[in-house]
Amino acid sequence: MASNPPGACCASGFKHEGNPVGEVKNIDGIDSYITYPKDKSTEKAILFLPDVFGIYPNAQLLADEFANNGYLTIIPDLFQGDQISLEAMESGKADLPAWLPKHQADNVEPVVDKTIKYLRETLGVKKIGAVGYCFGAKYVVRYLKPGQIDVGYTAHPSFVTHEELGAIQGPVSIAAAEVDQIFTTQLRHESEETLIKTGQPWQINLFSGVSHGFAVRADLSDKKQKFAKEQAFCQAVVWFNQYL
Repeated sequence: MASNPPGACCASGFKHEGNPVGEVKNIDGIDSYITYPKDKSTEKAILFLPDVFGIYPNAQLLADEFANNGYLTIIPDLFQGDQISLEAMESGKADLPAWLPKHQADNVEPVVDKTIKYLRETLGVKKIGAVGYCFGAKYVVRYLKPGQIDVGYTAHPSFVTHEELGAIQGPVSIAAAEVDQIFTTQLRHESEETLIKTGQPWQINLFSGVSHGFAVRADLSDKKQKFAKEQAFCQAVVWFNQYL
């Protein structure tokens, strides 16, 4: 496995402050957060596949920043209203072992399929980049194929197999944490070997002094975490500017 299944660290982190500027709308039965660039262009889009908290302020604010950088961005509700709540995380009651069996590929992929269809057929998007944080990273990798996702970016990925990573057919960039029980040092090195064999452009940036989840749930009062979170976002934008 290129990264381990989600663990307790997937349900930890800090809530960020701010006011999302996009809108939540129902698309073919799926609640989705959509935020547009200033010019309202739909030529290129970012499919934002979130962590176990789904559509929540941290993810929405990041999506808004991708829009500020020129990309229509959409976050589909991968969990159909059954995301892990922030209250459960904060109280320590988040039960990932009980939750995960209800959110396997058979449950998630129909949501991703409908969202890609909406982007390409309804909005006329010509190229799609995808970002995946923790849980969402698996589906960035699985969909990195012609006609689906053109360019991928993941941060602290979980649940990705070597077979999935080895089957990518497009460029992928990964932001990794120094302290990570899911995307461990060994699995990161094994992933490098797998990526080399794909023949696709790839990148892995390792951030010191931060843990799994830093790219979306960092403690912004900590200068080291704030820097790493912002640089991981810049990594994604530069990657999309290059390949999308």
